[in-house]
Amino acid sequence: MDVTRVDQIAIAVEDLDATLELYERSFGLTASHREVVESDGVEEAMIDVGGVWLQLLQPTRDDSPIARYLERNGPGLHHLGFGVPSVDGALEHLRDQGVRLIDEEPRRGGGGHTIAFVHPKGTGGVLVELVEDAPAEDTA
Repeated sequence: MDVTRVDQIAIAVEDLDATLELYERSFGLTASHREVVESDGVEEAMIDVGGVWLQLLQPTRDDSPIARYLERNGPGLHHLGFGVPSVDGALEHLRDQGVRLIDEEPRRGGGGHTIAFVHPKGTGGVLVELVEDAPAEDTA
């Protein structure tokens, strides 16, 4: 399996607007993309920091994974995203290695990317998202 980059650092937040205002005021960082991902029950804002995305995640419903995370842990680091050429290939490799997965099959994530999550119990306690770039026509 080839990890080509750190794609994102995802942070769970309770108030996306307030967090974006804080990041802009404190660090001069602004979101270049914002969307609701209904399937995951989140609104996300993406901030490019030198080619690595900060992904701020606010729950849109009480039963979303981010809502449950915030309830247990409060705001903070949620997961790391690793860019891979093929999520299918990465999942096959991880299964062969006996690594515990959350997503057995790739699925569509924000920005049209293909994604899958790897269970923190299989990665030394860190939730990992595998990210395959969206085809060019899906990113417009």
